[in-house]
Amino acid sequence: MLDPLFKPKAIAIVGASTKELSIGNVIIRNLQKYGYTGPIYPINPTAPEVCGIKAYRSLAEVPGEIDLAHIIIPSTLVPLAMEECGLKGIKAVIINSAGFSEMGEEGAKLQAEFLATAKKYGIRLFGPNCQGTINSDPALKAYCNFTFTYPEPGHISVVALSGGVGALIMQQLADLGIGQRLYASNGNACDVSIPEIIKYYGDDEETRAIILYTEGFSDPQAFLESAREVAAKKPILAMKAGRSLQGAKAASSHTGSLAGVDIATELIFEKIGILSFGDEGEMVRAAMAFSSQPNPTGNRVGLITNTGGPAVIATDVLVACGLDVPKLSDASIEKLKVTQFPEASLENPIDVVATAGGPQFRAALDVLMEDDGIDSIYINFVTAPFTDTDAVAREIVAVNQLSKKPMVCNFMTNLDLERFQKTMAILKAGNVPFYANPTDAAKALGALAKYGRAKQRQIGQPTIFADIKPAKAASIIEQASKEGRSVLSATEVYAIFEAYGIPVAGWKVVGTAADAVAAAAEIGFPVVVKVDCEAIDHKSDRGGVAVNLKDAAAVQHAVEDMQVRLGSFGTLNFFIQKFLPGGRELIIGASAERKLGHLVMFGLGGIYVEVLKDVIFKIAPVTHLEAAEMLAGIKTAALLDGVRGEKGIDKEAVIDLIQRVSQLLTDLPMIQEMDMNPVMAFADGAFAVDGRIRI
Repeated sequence: MLDPLFKPKAIAIVGASTKELSIGNVIIRNLQKYGYTGPIYPINPTAPEVCGIKAYRSLAEVPGEIDLAHIIIPSTLVPLAMEECGLKGIKAVIINSAGFSEMGEEGAKLQAEFLATAKKYGIRLFGPNCQGTINSDPALKAYCNFTFTYPEPGHISVVALSGGVGALIMQQLADLGIGQRLYASNGNACDVSIPEIIKYYGDDEETRAIILYTEGFSDPQAFLESAREVAAKKPILAMKAGRSLQGAKAASSHTGSLAGVDIATELIFEKIGILSFGDEGEMVRAAMAFSSQPNPTGNRVGLITNTGGPAVIATDVLVACGLDVPKLSDASIEKLKVTQFPEASLENPIDVVATAGGPQFRAALDVLMEDDGIDSIYINFVTAPFTDTDAVAREIVAVNQLSKKPMVCNFMTNLDLERFQKTMAILKAGNVPFYANPTDAAKALGALAKYGRAKQRQIGQPTIFADIKPAKAASIIEQASKEGRSVLSATEVYAIFEAYGIPVAGWKVVGTAADAVAAAAEIGFPVVVKVDCEAIDHKSDRGGVAVNLKDAAAVQHAVEDMQVRLGSFGTLNFFIQKFLPGGRELIIGASAERKLGHLVMFGLGGIYVEVLKDVIFKIAPVTHLEAAEMLAGIKTAALLDGVRGEKGIDKEAVIDLIQRVSQLLTDLPMIQEMDMNPVMAFADGAFAVDGRIRI
């Protein structure tokens, strides 16, 4: 439990200082200013008091129990201070001091030393090199932090790897008038981790939504497991820094070179329904809506406006966010005819016109609330000087408080006028999320709808195939490992494919031209000949592939030509395979991701895969739904349905193949990279016709 960290009944400041600009002084002043309700114990060996509070020379002299201690002293003194915390019975420590693992080997030794002491006494450590925590609960008001934003109580909890970004998010929430519940920025995170904090927020009844800023995860699997449970019951809005393609991994296979450095984090977010943002401002504005609004049950939005242009902008943004602006039912339109001015537009958007007052807005809101074809409501509200804007605001608030359907408001006004400041105050007091422009309001509603879709998306369980032979495949890999080989031969690759029921075109591996001719005759012409050599990665680039060989002479010539041109690479074998013309070339691949498992890749294949880069990734294990999403998610998905008279591919066969690859990777985690390129997909099946595995 992290209660001693987030709900401390008494706090000690080890390193409390009389210097006003020191961290050991600022934290005490923050606790005082915020109104912390428990006792504060400054620890200073020389000063009789700090910030007007009696100081103690050591923790041992403090008369009462202590839940939480801040440590703000030189790094070399921290191990001894941790021992004193343990002897005092303190259960949580925030180490604000720096100079540990982030500084190199010596700092890492100090960190390991105090961490061992903490484990001995059962102390949970937050940090080191961190800001700290905040709990806005009026019964506690624990500002265990040295920042400068003092949030009002609310329902948004924030966790940020970077203290600077965390402070920025906290300030932006405050600027928008959004209350906050809990805050944490844990620095080096030597003990208390982001997954633990996320789980704690998930269990906190007053937290309705979570904002996460990260630059990566030390244990992505632990995060996935913790966050999956939380995201199922409340929204997590996340921002991952470091999205540049310049950080792409360098690897020898297609799959490795196409997976960017941060793709795993984005895939974790997608898999468990976390909302990913590329803009911290947009994320914070979405949090405003999540803090007060219910989740929409669908994508259909009804618009009410008293001005035309902003409704057009909002409609474009809403549609771009995946929402639908449907025609209203005939019954709804008939109701509107009775309540709206004659010049009003009664379609969707409903334009109540600029002269509309409270009754017209309320009637339109009631219609949308009652219309079963509408899931959420968007309002454009410009404060016309010739209307009672306060009355309009009160009606919006009254409907909002029903919490029947989510709503957002684009509130367009001149806040230099005291009259409209009052109107805004009514909306704010009524927990109506309002925004200064239509785009921001529409994107916030779009985020609500996206989370609604994520909650309804049931990816199911991965298929477990009974017709596989995992022991056979494992023995092949084990033998290659014993021989010190990392790249498997074609014979080994295809034997593994067959062990997992992956359809392959007829094949045979030979060492001479004469044997190649015999193998081709046995398989049946036409055939393909491919060089098989560990030193040759991409065979087609080296001229190591010959296709559509229709007779023995063509096979013999192809093999002898490759022997002459490629013999310098080492011992050559030749892979003879049935030629399968006319199919759609696809790629299915995989790459191992640190502490996460494997990323499975699907896309358009063949020799152009690295030019078009039309691929999509999922985290293994991949379910049937996820595999189907992969087929639908590539840019050239229409090609899979057939164009210009072509037949579409057998999608179920490809989905089955992806899932078999997924199970193979789950069973054989020692695989580092795998490519099947191309996979030839036809109207009645799909076959792997080239493959590569690195262990």
